[in-house]
Amino acid sequence: MKTQIIEVDEATAATLKTRAAERGVSVTELVAELAVFDSAPIAVDSEDIAELERRWKTVESGRATRPHEEVVRWLRTWGTPAFRRWHER
Repeated sequence: MKTQIIEVDEATAATLKTRAAERGVSVTELVAELAVFDSAPIAVDSEDIAELERRWKTVESGRATRPHEEVVRWLRTWGTPAFRRWHER
């Protein structure tokens, strides 16, 4: 594999080293992951966008929304056996 040297300031280098160490990868691997992640196209479903816009209009209209604490409790179930979709909880 052919490599190239990219110069960064000391603060950026320190941040990259710290983040790489936190993830257990080399700086080279971290930068490669970041480059791929940043360039990956994001699939956007028009129905999802329409739903988000509908919800935002609800907020802007002043109608009641879900309390923050209720949403936080639900988010904490993500990745656990207790997780249920929002409308199934």
